Amino acid sequence: MSPAERICTPLNSDVPPAREGEFRPLNIGRLRLDTPVVLAPMAGVTNYPFRSLCREHGAGLYVSEMITARGFLLGNRLTTKLAAVHPDERPRSIQIYGSDPKDLGQMVQRLVDEGIDHIDINFGCPVPKVTRQGGGSAIPAKPRLLARLVRAMVANAQDVPVTVKMRIGLDPETLTYLDAGRAAQEEGAAAVGLHARTAAQLYSGDADWDAIGNLKQALDVPVLGNGDVFECWDALRMMRETGCDGVIVGRGCLGRPWLFGEFVSVFAGQEPASPPNLGGVLEVMEEHGRRLEDLFGEELGVRQMRKWTSWYLRGFRGAAGVRAQLSRLAAFDEMRPLITPLGLDQPFPLQALRASRAKGSRTQRVKLPEGYLDNRDDDTPPKGPHTADEIRAWEKALGAG
Repeated sequence: MSPAERICTPLNSDVPPAREGEFRPLNIGRLRLDTPVVLAPMAGVTNYPFRSLCREHGAGLYVSEMITARGFLLGNRLTTKLAAVHPDERPRSIQIYGSDPKDLGQMVQRLVDEGIDHIDINFGCPVPKVTRQGGGSAIPAKPRLLARLVRAMVANAQDVPVTVKMRIGLDPETLTYLDAGRAAQEEGAAAVGLHARTAAQLYSGDADWDAIGNLKQALDVPVLGNGDVFECWDALRMMRETGCDGVIVGRGCLGRPWLFGEFVSVFAGQEPASPPNLGGVLEVMEEHGRRLEDLFGEELGVRQMRKWTSWYLRGFRGAAGVRAQLSRLAAFDEMRPLITPLGLDQPFPLQALRASRAKGSRTQRVKLPEGYLDNRDDDTPPKGPHTADEIRAWEKALGAG
């Protein structure tokens, strides 16, 4: 495909592929990624079926959905399933959620014994149930607490790289990313990923790529940028504008696992192949369904697939007319009869490249414990879910599984 035939939005019509030697491989501890792209951990999304699809289309690092440390240690059934070893998955990467240094250290030790290749810690979750107890995106507001948690993980990780993912702050008045990034680096974090939005923004507005550049200038370890990467060309623009070492891709790849093949092409200096037409998308959907069924069983797998149908079909002509039926999908073999009449030769719609997926445009006032910001030097761990029932409620609120 020539640049004139490129399928992209006007924002990226003049962005050139990478020049030879323009970008270095991304080194995260002992890991080396020739294509410096990471699949963002997303609760209820980046389970093994979707990770495996993305991996087959490209190269990079594919992080699990968030695994609750306490649930893992207690042997919670769903947590254990989501953290399970898959022999064909290398490098194997898991994101942990936890706020107790003892739990984090024990979980890391177990994961290392099982042969994990990369561990990420979630300091960016903006869900009120989490921040109200001082967890997730509230933790970077207390750099000494963040340092204590990272220290506990690194101490048990041996040579497995531990990375941190966080947001730029709680709100525009409480930006935390520079102090938190420095604290993570000092405690041995191998890289820092920055979602360039505040917790108050959730997923609304534009990501602040300038903050990514600021963090890159402040740290010596690799900095990975996250936010508003919907096309392969966005990754090149982000790295050129900010100097960051790699890119984390989240909502932009939902229902588009082939996007990772496009990243491989543009970082290799080539124009990417065209995205699949509706027939090709349907084939990917059916394969995704088979993998969900293999992992979760038919009933839960079908329930999982319902949300994916909307993401895969976003922008295709006539898709809105079958959305309600697909949202009530009862069996995987119902998809093809519903989608085929839309016209399987429909090309991939240009308007779908940057279409909103999964997250709305609302903002929020961040919920914190009473007096949480009165002593920013406090390193006392917040109370998190402890019992099996609390963990199940916690994971349900986060959308895990």
